[in-house]
Amino acid sequence: MEVITEEGTAKRSGSPGISKMRKQSFYDNIAGYLFIAPMLILTVTLVIIPILLSGVISFSNWNFVSGLDGFGFVGLDNYTRLVQDESFHRSLYNNLIMIGVVPVAMFLALILAVLINKATYFKTFFKVIYFMPFISSFVAIALLWRVLYHPNNGPINGFLRSIGFEHPPMWLADPKYALISVMIIMVWTSLGFNMVIYLAGLQNISRDLYEAADVDGASPLRQFFRITLPMLSPTSFFLLITGVVGSFKVFDLIMVLTGGGPAGSTSVIVYYLYEVAFVNLESGYASAMGIILLILILLVTLFQWVGQKKWVNY
Repeated sequence: MEVITEEGTAKRSGSPGISKMRKQSFYDNIAGYLFIAPMLILTVTLVIIPILLSGVISFSNWNFVSGLDGFGFVGLDNYTRLVQDESFHRSLYNNLIMIGVVPVAMFLALILAVLINKATYFKTFFKVIYFMPFISSFVAIALLWRVLYHPNNGPINGFLRSIGFEHPPMWLADPKYALISVMIIMVWTSLGFNMVIYLAGLQNISRDLYEAADVDGASPLRQFFRITLPMLSPTSFFLLITGVVGSFKVFDLIMVLTGGGPAGSTSVIVYYLYEVAFVNLESGYASAMGIILLILILLVTLFQWVGQKKWVNY
């Protein structure tokens, strides 16, 4: 193909320029794959392959101590056993209750974020103070709260006795209050992270919206429900998904605080899986439990993803 230039000369267009563009595009693709290769390799090695192997092991009675010689398929026996396992049912029930931590933490974090966002002084100070528990060691946090929850000498029960409670709760030592005690700690530790994320979302809301609402005579409370909450819905959706998934993966607090007790009242799926795999040495049964947990998290996330279309505003 020939193109007549302004000078009146014929110039062949196409092949040299197109070839150069294709070559540049090829190099750009190679560079992109090289950049994502480390994370892709790690994801395949540490996530995808273990999930596939766990799925295979869940159909066996394998014990990792005995090596590959002890590997034998048992079909769906492990999954049938899960249906009849009362300890697994109790752990699943406790996990479902722990989901209640997520909306409570989100609500408190949103209130704190709005207050701090409107504050004039010490914004950074309050951000750091509330964020500290999230970045602290969960083992140290668990040991601290064990002291606070001590039935006889703990500051919490000491305060309750001072205001008239003659028989305050035993907290971690009482099956009725142990799970609630752990949930209080989970709210406290996640509060700072949720608050910082909400603060970032508040910074992205245009001030013009609030100024227009002021002109129309909208009260601060009405502005909160009509402007702030809808504009923060993508942030809330992100925190909801990460919070629910995190509530299913709680382990370190349970391990240090209660060990699943008393009487299994704080046992969760991940902790029970640990006991089955590394204490009872039933790798096949533990793998089946892990696959059920994976499916459960995927279903909950899918349900949230479908539901967000009705209340999330992008």
